[in-house]
Amino acid sequence: MTYDPLSANPLAGNPLKSRADVETGLNDLFAPLLPYFSEGGARVRLDAAAAHFDRAAADLEGFARPLWGLTPLAAGGGKFEHWELYRRGLANGTDPEHPEYWGAVNSTDQRMVELAAIGFTMRMVPQLVWEPLPQKAKDNLAAYLKHARQFDYADNNWKFFRILVDLGLEECGVEFDRSLTDKYLEELDGFYLGEGWYRDGNVRRIDHYIPFAMHFYGLIYAKLARGDEARVARYKERAVLFAQDIRSWFDEDGGVLAFGRSLTYRFACGGFWGALAFADVEALPWGEIKGQFMRHLRWWADKPIANRDSVLSIGYGYPNLFMSESYNSAGSPYWALKAFLPLALAADHPFWTAAEVPVEPSKKPLPLKHPGMVMMHTRGNVVALSSGQQNWQMRAGAEKYAKFVYSSRYGFSVEVDERAYHMGAFDGALAFSDDGRHYRVREANEVAQIAENTLFARWKPWSDVTVETWLIPANLWHIRVHRITTPRVLHATEGGFAIARADLNADRTIEEAGRGAAISPTDVSAIVDLAGQRDGRAHKAYPNTNLIVAKTLVPQLRGEIPVGTTVLMTAAMALPAGAEADAALTRPPHAPDLAALEALFAREGIDVSAILVAERF
Repeated sequence: MTYDPLSANPLAGNPLKSRADVETGLNDLFAPLLPYFSEGGARVRLDAAAAHFDRAAADLEGFARPLWGLTPLAAGGGKFEHWELYRRGLANGTDPEHPEYWGAVNSTDQRMVELAAIGFTMRMVPQLVWEPLPQKAKDNLAAYLKHARQFDYADNNWKFFRILVDLGLEECGVEFDRSLTDKYLEELDGFYLGEGWYRDGNVRRIDHYIPFAMHFYGLIYAKLARGDEARVARYKERAVLFAQDIRSWFDEDGGVLAFGRSLTYRFACGGFWGALAFADVEALPWGEIKGQFMRHLRWWADKPIANRDSVLSIGYGYPNLFMSESYNSAGSPYWALKAFLPLALAADHPFWTAAEVPVEPSKKPLPLKHPGMVMMHTRGNVVALSSGQQNWQMRAGAEKYAKFVYSSRYGFSVEVDERAYHMGAFDGALAFSDDGRHYRVREANEVAQIAENTLFARWKPWSDVTVETWLIPANLWHIRVHRITTPRVLHATEGGFAIARADLNADRTIEEAGRGAAISPTDVSAIVDLAGQRDGRAHKAYPNTNLIVAKTLVPQLRGEIPVGTTVLMTAAMALPAGAEADAALTRPPHAPDLAALEALFAREGIDVSAILVAERF
């Protein structure tokens, strides 16, 4: 018998249909961590890989993050046998004289992130983690939290972490400077864009941190705050607005748009639906909220997301360090347990008693001006045409934010060799090379606008090369128009969607002038030149570059870009294998009228919200 990586997933085989199933799933996710708790209970060290912060902070991360699920479990009356272990860890981790002391916070520090879960736990279940502690341990824990909260937190969603700590201190009767809480609540409101959308700080990125951080913590505050009725009402109103848009990021199978940083947190992406339930906000009918929540958990249940010991891996659809962030330690993936917030609700809450309602994907594109996206749904997939975002701070920031298109079913790929232009995946992207070895792709936009269902961006791969790109939905396909102005000859490669590559070369490919396609037993992906005769190929990308599957084929168009101005027009699509995909493959869309596109934006173009911050490094 051979090892089946899926069997290590603690959710594998769980039907995830009921509250009891969800509770079982949480316990199964936590159990593999028990052997890795230190003797004093304060440290959880899962492997030798490092993050940019020190080892003590990483060990605290492993200790604290499971609390996002365990605390709601206990608050809702669920059984958990290891609260004594957590009490011991809290006492020892905050004792400067103990060898497992977490170390003091003396500036912006990862410990600030993890202490939020402890504050949340103190607020929700003080009888389990505070009241049984001896007075010395209470004094140490209170002093540790109060010391940490006096420093400046990062100017983004981190500001909520002080607020969550303060909720815990307040519940446990610890005196603290409330003005610091009020200051951060006011500053967080400064990130609000309108129509339910925030940005995560003064940066050009609007990603999953909006649902699984800004709204998630805001809804926790809305449920637990005392005496702040006006702000609580605002948080709830914003969540109702946001739900109408963010549901377009989820496909009918529960998959979510793979986009942006921190995707190793996996089903934290569904935490927003659970937070709505926790805060009693029926932003959509309860059956739809529950359906979004449960389908998302089930989507993850059949992915090989854990290591052999059933500990969640860094990665997305499988273990993968290439896509990780510098702040990902081995304990980082356990922010996924934020999804289990609804376990705090009684079994008779309408979220749990409602029958799941399936979603009927919209056949019409949905423009979202704040993140700069046009959402499209195809079978088992949600697609986002995207312009306006950037991230120069994270590894693979261009791939995570600046591709032309993102998907729930097909994910995206990160490049692993900046000196191998001819081996690049470049799915959803246009890459240029002037030496056949190095390459440039879109990293940032000078201009990003949206008009009706179409996006426009102007960007520069080099200071002397300008590219203007229009992105247009076209039923099962989408169209990209690029007007390139260059003073020297370049070579260009443009990629479609990456699909899973079968073993034993069981895939069929099309490589011809003007078209590249990959046809596997499960999927069909194609890219077509609508104006020209670039060479098509079906490229075998480097392994472990795609987020969802480890081996992929990427259809590409490749050709030379002469001196002067050149217009490229491209159509791309990917669909599950079957009659619909076979028919679509024979009917690509027609080339659009460039003059009409220019006229549309001259008449109706508005700036994408994401670009309206002058981000500099």
